[in-house]
Amino acid sequence: MSEGECTVGVGAPKPAAPIPKATTAQPASRRWLVDLVLLGALWGASFLFMRIGAAEFGALPTAAVRVGIAMLFLFPLLLLRGQWSSFKQHWKPALGIGVLNSGLPFAFFAFALLTINSGLAAVMNATVPMFGALVAWGWFGDRPDRSRILGLVIGFAGVAMLAGRSAGFHSGADEGAARWAIASCLAACICYAFAASLTRKHLVGVPALATATGSQIGATLALAVPAFWLWPAQMPSLHAWLALIAVGTACTGLAYILFFRLIEAAGPARALTVTFLVPVFALFYGAVFLGEEITQWMLICAAVIVCGVALSTGLVKLGGRGS
Repeated sequence: MSEGECTVGVGAPKPAAPIPKATTAQPASRRWLVDLVLLGALWGASFLFMRIGAAEFGALPTAAVRVGIAMLFLFPLLLLRGQWSSFKQHWKPALGIGVLNSGLPFAFFAFALLTINSGLAAVMNATVPMFGALVAWGWFGDRPDRSRILGLVIGFAGVAMLAGRSAGFHSGADEGAARWAIASCLAACICYAFAASLTRKHLVGVPALATATGSQIGATLALAVPAFWLWPAQMPSLHAWLALIAVGTACTGLAYILFFRLIEAAGPARALTVTFLVPVFALFYGAVFLGEEITQWMLICAAVIVCGVALSTGLVKLGGRGS
């Protein structure tokens, strides 16, 4: 997960079902805001829990346990809601996309969190919509206008600024490890972007819960053998296990359900704004629970990246011709 997708971070497809009409405008608006904030809080916490788990499990086992727990959480819901037939009809693309949508990016972020702070990883995750715009441009010919192109330039400039300094890295991390961590985060974001386009091509109209469950099944199958091979010699502590149970159930399984409900109630454009909330919560959690330092440079770079995301996704447009 991106952590959120629809070109956000978690690799969630866009449901084709029509947006239900609310009986009154005000209550619907309140529900949308509650879901948005709660989703941002959950996805922000995922970086905290993954950093705790990765320290003892290692990168691949952390990702495997996360998707495995999420699969066990979502599969009974799939059966209870009568969507097994939908999953069975589209199981091949659902499982395959799950590797790009969950398995690989979760492993990449877990690896990066061995070197960088959870808040910095969340800031990097905010670039997913920009990569999504680039992939959609190259794949579907969705050429961005001048405003979006400017947003891409600004956003990637923010990433370069962030990678150019050691703010947000663990103490003692050398330059080589830092570069690999940044590259790993960017690789995760690229995976999310391609997963979004593949979902758009192969899974449009498939019930959201079926694609979410299939995604976790596919990721679990892909990571099972590597995780077994790289399983830590010493059994991880209860603290680490609880962190991965939390990230699997709340930050992955429950977050998927919230995200799909948010898209159906408020539309993809509003759901996309969760991208701005995730780094805020992640930076807060890291500072409070892990004692991570939030530097002025990190905040400046985060602001630059957020501005780039807002422009590149069309949430904000510049005035004048060509925008």
